[in-house]
Amino acid sequence: MAAAAHDEVSLALSELFAAHGRQYQTVSEQASLFHQQFVQALRGSAEAFATAETLNASPLQTVEQQLLGLVNAPTNAIFGRPLIGNGADGAPGTGQAGGAGGILFGNGGNGGSGAAGVNGGAGGSAGLFGHGGNGGAGGVGANGGAGGSGGLFYGNGGLGDIGRVNLGLGNVGDG
Repeated sequence: MAAAAHDEVSLALSELFAAHGRQYQTVSEQASLFHQQFVQALRGSAEAFATAETLNASPLQTVEQQLLGLVNAPTNAIFGRPLIGNGADGAPGTGQAGGAGGILFGNGGNGGSGAAGVNGGAGGSAGLFGHGGNGGAGGVGANGGAGGSGGLFYGNGGLGDIGRVNLGLGNVGDG
């Protein structure tokens, strides 16, 4: 850094500020290096965590799904519903009914909403233990779907939904 004037005071101030500038650059480079190392360590930890989660969760989920498939196969074949498990939700905009929950355990699926002029789907019923699915919303000018019945021994009936133009309370589940 060149001094503004060539007197002793200007030279001393120029050298003082130049020394501070060099120190700042050194500290700034060290901080930047530390930041890069910290980000690399954080990324490495996040990747290791994600890998561990994937490796640990995947086999357990596979075993669970295989076991449920084995348990539910007979009742799915005979009754069209699982022994244990929740019913599927009806597709939005179709007025499709929610699927029934498992015969022993499982909640009924929620009814699908209706498009304009299409009623909402009914909520799926529960089996012995579970809650009924909620009725789907009716499209404009159509009724909402009824709630599914709750479990025989435990569970609430699903709530019915009101249509988009209708006034008043919706139907409630009968369980």
